[in-house]
Amino acid sequence: CRLLRNSDVHNALIISRRPGVKVASSIKQMEAPHMTTQSSLTATPSLQPYAITLLRVSLGVMALAHGLLKVLVFTVPGTVGYFESLGLPGFVAYLTIAAEVGGGIALLLGVYTRWVSLALVPVLLGAAWVHLGNGWIFSNAGGGWEFPVFWTLALIVQAGLGSGHWVLNRRFA
Repeated sequence: CRLLRNSDVHNALIISRRPGVKVASSIKQMEAPHMTTQSSLTATPSLQPYAITLLRVSLGVMALAHGLLKVLVFTVPGTVGYFESLGLPGFVAYLTIAAEVGGGIALLLGVYTRWVSLALVPVLLGAAWVHLGNGWIFSNAGGGWEFPVFWTLALIVQAGLGSGHWVLNRRFA
């Protein structure tokens, strides 16, 4: 869509005062014939809910996988010990496991997606803090802060977008 400058509107008004001169009755008629007002991506809105769903399910799988990793691989006592070695109280490990497992399941089901996404942000910021001293790249020894920060931003985007399709119950989405 071509935006009209003030001078275009002014010139149109001057021309319209001349006798026998027909002026476009709407801004749409003043546009060049090759200009269109619609985007070439008009089909995109129908795909958007599916893209939102893909993001939600991906974030849910990642959160659930990280929570279960702490339970099944590192074990709960091992995770508590690790948190305490960082100077954090041991109960924070239980809160983190509950947030990741519960939040992952909630995201997979599409339950309170916006709130769950926002609730997981502090967990990921904590993970970024843990990895801060290891550098940027997550493949560094001990893991860098790049992945937790990206994950945090993805959760914020999800909170803004909502649930998408395929939720347990629309009322709880």
